[in-house]
Amino acid sequence: MFFRTITDEIQLGILTVQNAQELFSLIDASRGYLRQWLPWVDGTKSPDDSREFIERSLHQFSSNNGFQAGIWYKAQIVGVIGFHAMDWNNRRTSIGYWLGEQFQGRGIMTTACRAMVDIAFREYKLNRVEIRAAVENTKSRAIPERLGFLKEGVCRQAEWLYDHFVDHVIYSMLSEDW
Repeated sequence: MFFRTITDEIQLGILTVQNAQELFSLIDASRGYLRQWLPWVDGTKSPDDSREFIERSLHQFSSNNGFQAGIWYKAQIVGVIGFHAMDWNNRRTSIGYWLGEQFQGRGIMTTACRAMVDIAFREYKLNRVEIRAAVENTKSRAIPERLGFLKEGVCRQAEWLYDHFVDHVIYSMLSEDW
């Protein structure tokens, strides 16, 4: 299984079904905050829903199609980051992430995202990594901007978010620029 220590306080690791309750509790504690930008929050109603997500993630990992990693801060799960899918033919992927509300503003996600980009380029030998975020989601957009990603443009009405469409900003990083 994948487990990586990033700093003395931050680790990334493949989620297991034993993490389902802890993951659900984190989502539930940040439900209103996460719901602003993540369309799956209302569908996560119990630890069983978190377990199903983890099982799909484990299948993704075993199929060599990327992975979803829990983010641990001071031995507590605080969020998730992962590769959506691997496009091995074109050597590219995209990264998605979320962090519990109470853990914002500590540099955790920037550190985790930097590690994921390193994994994409150094270990998986990919050429391109994308990050997409809603135009108004300034906290999520700050991550690729901080890491030096290039803003490529805006996809209009890219995602249905409960009762409206949101536009997405597309950021990219190429291995030669990393």
